[in-house]
Formats: sequence, structure tokens, C-alpha cells
Amino acid sequence: MTVKAMLAKDVTKKVFNKEELFILDVRNETDFTDWKIEGEKFDYLNVPYFDLLDGIEGTLDKIPTNKDILVVCAKEGSSIMVAEMLAEQGLEVSYLQGGMKAWSEHLEPVKVGDLRMGGELYQFVRVGKGCLSYMVVSNGEAAIIDATRMTGVYTDFASEIGAKITHVFDTHLHADHISGGRRIAEQTGGTYWLPPKDATEVTFEYAKLEEDTNVKIGNTTINIHALYSPGHTIGSTSFVVDEKFLLSGDILFIDSIGRPDLAGKAEDWVADLRESLYTRYRELSEELVVLPAHFMIIDELNDDGSVAEKLGTLFANNHGLNIEDEKEFRKMVTENLPPQPNAYQEIRETNMGKMNPDVEKQREMEIGPNRCAVR
Repeated sequence: MTVKAMLAKDVTKKVFNKEELFILDVRNETDFTDWKIEGEKFDYLNVPYFDLLDGIEGTLDKIPTNKDILVVCAKEGSSIMVAEMLAEQGLEVSYLQGGMKAWSEHLEPVKVGDLRMGGELYQFVRVGKGCLSYMVVSNGEAAIIDATRMTGVYTDFASEIGAKITHVFDTHLHADHISGGRRIAEQTGGTYWLPPKDATEVTFEYAKLEEDTNVKIGNTTINIHALYSPGHTIGSTSFVVDEKFLLSGDILFIDSIGRPDLAGKAEDWVADLRESLYTRYRELSEELVVLPAHFMIIDELNDDGSVAEKLGTLFANNHGLNIEDEKEFRKMVTENLPPQPNAYQEIRETNMGKMNPDVEKQREMEIGPNRCAVR
């Protein structure tokens, strides 16, 4: 029986559709515990590849015969070998093409809404990394917000829908993933925007994204309104798009709030974080649909695969928005932080233009889960 390759796109569809899948992950236990493919109806078995070299007989009774079976490793090679061993035993099995590296890089576009005077807003869901980026489209023009380094996905998508990319934004200087914003702007001739308070060390030219900056995309009635909202970084900026959507960057998530420590300034930035969430955001319409730059857990995905919720719902249900005592808030934000993202300092320097690692190095820097939120 031959083994089949399953693409990261196919696995993403199973996540979105809440389908069953049995995953045999043959990476070492530490890597599996730190970061794995997640799905609401996925089951897992972690057996390191080296434990299977002498045979898989001891593992066979742990593998179901009534579910799709996917073998996963870091880069693909080990999973192919294990999948072939299972196939020899009569099991129908697939391996993840490109391994966890491919899973980390896949972006799935999801339409999240229409604009009032024509146009659409798309969310690009990076399921394996928890990153979310956006494309606002109106009258043949497009703006991209918080792009990942997989720039071809955005330029190809814009080309497919007949839109010209005219503006590219980063809500802040990212520390958990490498931004593709500047490169997209260079490729398309678009303007690259970055908050100046996050850009004091950058080595390149950029347009200053400051509060009350309004940028027209396509129809004159469509605008992107910048709202200065520090706390995750000192320059963090949210966007109100079309008076309907709130792109919150890494300040506010569906199930949590942003961490303030990725530049080593947790104690200094807690007050800014609280001011942004408890004062500035409270002045906004509760009908705004919050679209964050990351999600933490698979439960945050809606039925269509999007990550979005009304601001009023988050005020009611998000614990991070409901801590009345300021000292308690400070304690939660500074003492409940997950480990720092892998290579976060190198990622920050790459996004400043101080480093220019090759593609393989960039992949290594980003491997691992999203860690932008307070627990």
C-alpha cells in the first residue's frame, strides 16, 4: 500500500471543518510538547522516530483503523519512512508534506466581511503559528496589515482578485515572526507604514504611522484610521477600518491580552497597556468587530475558520478586560507570561533591518508556537 502526501492546506481544512484526524508525531517529546498541530477533533500519539527504527510492532495497537492517519515530523523525511512502515502493515496512511516547517508557513485566506461602500476585508490565518494578517480591498486597491514573511501569498492573492497593493502596514515592530511588509512594499511600489515609536532603530525608510493617520484605499469613503494603543510595544497602533472593524494588533486577543515584555519593558509598559485597553478601547463602539494579529488556542476559531468577535462581547467575556484593581492587573500581566518566543531578539533585529538571515535561518527563528499573550 502506497503512502500519500497530505498538504498543510488539507490539514487546515480539517481544522476548519472540525474533522477527525489521528496524528502520529515522530519528533522528540520536548518538541511535541512545546508545539504541535491542533484541531478540535484531532487525536495524537507521540513516538520519537528513533524509537521506531527497530520496528513499529509495539505501536500498531495504539493506532486506530477507523480514522485518517497522518504521520508528522520536523521536515518530512522521517515521517515518510514511518508512514511506509505503517503501510507495509496494511494501514492507509499519509505524511505531512514539508513537515512542521510547512505547517508553520501555511496561510489560509478567509473573507471576514464586506465594506459599506463596496470592497472586502480578508484575514490570512496562519494556523500553525497563530498569526493573523489582513488585506483590505476596495475599488481595485489593496492594503495589507501585519504581513508574514511568506509575501507571495499576498501578492498572488491580490493579483487573483485584480487588486493593486498600494499600502502595507505593521501595527507594531513584531518580535514573534518576521514581517514581510517592507518586502511587499518594495515589490509592489506600495507605501510601507510603521509606528515611529517602534522604529527608532530601523535602518530603512518608512512612512510614519501616527494617531489619526487616515489612509484612503480605493473608494474615498474607505479609510483606515490609526489609533495609538501602546502596551505590547511602545508604538503599538490599532486600526479602525470603515468604522466597522477594529484591527487590534497584539494589544487585544479574543481570549487574552497582549504581553508587554518583548522589549524588556514589562514593568514600564503595563500602565500603557491598561490605558489602551481600559480607556481608549472603552471609547470605541462595542459593535466594532475585533480582528487581532494572533490567536492563542484553536477554540478561538469561528466555524468559518476566521478569528473575530465584537468588542462588546470581549468586554463581557475576556478576563483581561475585567480586572478592576490596577495592582491585580499589573501582577497578572507581569507574572503570568509564557516563555519568550524563540529567537525573539533576532526577529526584532531582522524586522529593524539590522539582520538579513537567509530563508532557512528565518524558518528556524520562527519555529514554535505563538507566545504574544498573557496567560
